[in-house]
Amino acid sequence: MLTINKLMPQGSGLANVLVTRAATVELEWDVRQKSRFDTTDSAGRQLGVFLPRGTVVRGGDVLVAEDGSLVRVIAAAQPVLRITACAEHGSAFDLTRAAYHLGNRHVTIELQPDHLKIEPDHVLADMLRAMHLTVSEEVAAFEPEGGAYSSAGHGHEHATPKPISIPIKAATPHVHGPDCKHDHGHRH
Repeated sequence: MLTINKLMPQGSGLANVLVTRAATVELEWDVRQKSRFDTTDSAGRQLGVFLPRGTVVRGGDVLVAEDGSLVRVIAAAQPVLRITACAEHGSAFDLTRAAYHLGNRHVTIELQPDHLKIEPDHVLADMLRAMHLTVSEEVAAFEPEGGAYSSAGHGHEHATPKPISIPIKAATPHVHGPDCKHDHGHRH
């Protein structure tokens, strides 16, 4: 078994030709959200993946094996519910409401500009339909949001912004009178 303990988010820093030529592994979300799992790649190699706890593997990420070989991850198609606004009388705001209600229930959700995706759940599907949303069953890749406080976000880091120091001058008193030289919005 080939051991993997390194992940390169979206193949960052690798030449495109290396990523394209790499063996692949198709994984559903249930596996990709685990930091330790076994799988088989497209070259038939048995892989033992041991990533730091809390690591989430995204479609497009590249795993680096102990021998230096690369394995490109593909988000496998899986059953999902696709939620869209009602074509007749809905609006994009309906999706915002749905995302809010799903978030309150801690549902893993993929956000797209024109639809949402969640894992199949008939109770949630009924709730969404009662909100006049269109819910359809599909088989598609699932890439849910990681959350604002998780390392499961978009697979990249943001630089920590440096604090900006702006000197503040003491305010000078402002006196209104006939010679203050600005318009007060009234006519004489």
